[in-house]
Amino acid sequence: MGSKNKLKRFRENETFKNVIQPERDEVLNGEFELKGNWKSTFFRNSNPLVLELGCGKGEYSVNLAKKYPNKNFLGVDIKGARFWRGAKTALEEGIDNVGFLRSQIELIDMLFAENEVDEIWITFPDPQIKYKRTKHRLTNTDFLDKYKKILVKDGLMHLKTDSEFMHGYTLGLLHGLGYEILYAHHDVYSNEYSPEEVTSIQTFYEMQYLEQRKPITYIKFKLN
Repeated sequence: MGSKNKLKRFRENETFKNVIQPERDEVLNGEFELKGNWKSTFFRNSNPLVLELGCGKGEYSVNLAKKYPNKNFLGVDIKGARFWRGAKTALEEGIDNVGFLRSQIELIDMLFAENEVDEIWITFPDPQIKYKRTKHRLTNTDFLDKYKKILVKDGLMHLKTDSEFMHGYTLGLLHGLGYEILYAHHDVYSNEYSPEEVTSIQTFYEMQYLEQRKPITYIKFKLN
């Protein structure tokens, strides 16, 4: 994507009512006013709040929102030029139960209050295989602690990835920490019992992986 195109998308994002782009200092200083008020102020209802972390183009968030009109969905990503597509589609199609938040996922516990989030989806994250990159791995213990803090009791976590490494790493970690694994499979499209929301929605990259016959893995768990 050219820098001209990126700038155009950044400018458009600023005009979209379904996009929130807080300043980093505002979040770090505890001045981010939507923290604790996402349902009442942003979505204007009391429906369950579901996050998609590292939402990319936003296809998963938008399609989940279409599928579950009685839930609120929020795609989180630092790359605003990517989720511009999802935000624009949602506005064009009048899907008002989905929004997008431009921020680093490391700040997640400063963007949401304790017990504010009902579910979290992590879709096709960078597995950060090299050892020195483990601090950026979205299911490491530090991140799990942050998710646990903002999730309601019995809140659901979903990890969908094409990375067997990420799948195995996360399963091992969850077992070791004694967290509750509700479902896990290393190839969801080969298993007739896979949850429908996992196989009925596909991202742009996921379609490419499937064309390459790459298995897609999935884990559903609780941080209790």
